[in-house]
Amino acid sequence: MKRSFRRVWFIGLVLGAWTSSGLFGQAASASQPEETAKASSAKQDSGTIWWDRFRGPNGQGQADAQAIPIQWTEKDYLWKIQLPGVGHSSPVVWAGRVLITAAQEDGTLTLLCLDACQGQILWQKSRSLDLHHLHPYNSYTSSTPAVDSERVYWCYAQPKRYVVEALRLQDGQPVWQVDLGAFESEHGFGASPIVADGLIIVPNEQDGQSSVVALDAQTGKLRWRCPRRTEKTAYATPCVYRPAEGPVQVIVVSWAHGPSGIELQTGKPLWELPVLKYRVVGSPLLVGDILFCACGVGGVGKQMIAVRPGNPATGVKAEVLYEVPLPVPYVCTPVARGELLFAWADKGGMVTCLEAPTGKILWREKVGGDYFSSPIRVGNRLYNISRDGHVVVLAAEKEFQLLAKFPLGEPTHATPAIANGIVYIRTLSHLMALGPQKPNSPTPPASRPSPSLGQ
Repeated sequence: MKRSFRRVWFIGLVLGAWTSSGLFGQAASASQPEETAKASSAKQDSGTIWWDRFRGPNGQGQADAQAIPIQWTEKDYLWKIQLPGVGHSSPVVWAGRVLITAAQEDGTLTLLCLDACQGQILWQKSRSLDLHHLHPYNSYTSSTPAVDSERVYWCYAQPKRYVVEALRLQDGQPVWQVDLGAFESEHGFGASPIVADGLIIVPNEQDGQSSVVALDAQTGKLRWRCPRRTEKTAYATPCVYRPAEGPVQVIVVSWAHGPSGIELQTGKPLWELPVLKYRVVGSPLLVGDILFCACGVGGVGKQMIAVRPGNPATGVKAEVLYEVPLPVPYVCTPVARGELLFAWADKGGMVTCLEAPTGKILWREKVGGDYFSSPIRVGNRLYNISRDGHVVVLAAEKEFQLLAKFPLGEPTHATPAIANGIVYIRTLSHLMALGPQKPNSPTPPASRPSPSLGQ
């Protein structure tokens, strides 16, 4: 394994495509979900110190970090490693550890845990899949793991088995494994799990029998299964909606159900708006109490809507507030800054800035390139990376401003992670870190395990 340790500046970028979970993409400690969720909100205000799932805390894709360079070169990486294979999943980070997956052509999957400051491999575990058909833009590792203070959770699938597995964060030892059964899809797998209030929420919206499943984070025991209708495999990663009144909701989006809310603790369906007309790949985004989601076909976004979530506890009915005019994203999940929403279209890089409450378009500009990565916001800047590896940096403002555009050096479908002042960028076959200086790990392990290979 090749490692290169260097020092530098800092910045942020990209993720997971062929899904806003990884196909074509806060975690709370299982024992202290409410306290950790509150702490997560506070820590995000002062700069995110963990990135626990696809697109970070609740899938927002943002961090108010400081001292971020507009552009960089190869010599600026804090460290860079070559991965044992390729893939489109995104990195996740917790307590000074960064986790990423990669796969080889023979179906061997590897989950790596690295020291977030130095890039050293702390442990790695491998699993094997039967070779099966994938979309040309998909990979065997398009699903992004989720992580909390005790465990990392990852999913992998083949036609006969859809596996969810928990490993101990400290040393990678298996904790539990659940087989959800067969997985049918013309394009392969790519959904990503999330952690919420002691539960692992796993989307299973496929061409076969579909559902959304909640597993106990500590034991893997099935807490609930919500059956779903089937209308083409969906690749969106869920998010969590916590209204001022009423139960916490898991927001799930698919062609069959449109945007929908499921009660987090019971799995009870609360509302749905089956108004989407095409396949769902990009993930939902909450901006205050407004939900955004999109769908498309043939690599092009065809429909994007703003939705008021339903809330049976207060009598609020779910409704479509407005539809965003084309062009709109298909794979790329939007990002927000306050009430400003930024939507990045996959084909040609048309970027739209609009007012989330009203839908008023403030600007719409073409930056060029094709994208599977989702944009992230770091402070008052937007970063995204094209499929061929060009970084685009825009001002996250009411007026359009192109700040930088430069080559990264390798293609990517993945979205970066930002934690503890460092940005972690995954390309097709490498993982690298950028930061202003070497940070101290917030919670270093008592002892560092030797790297363990394979099982």
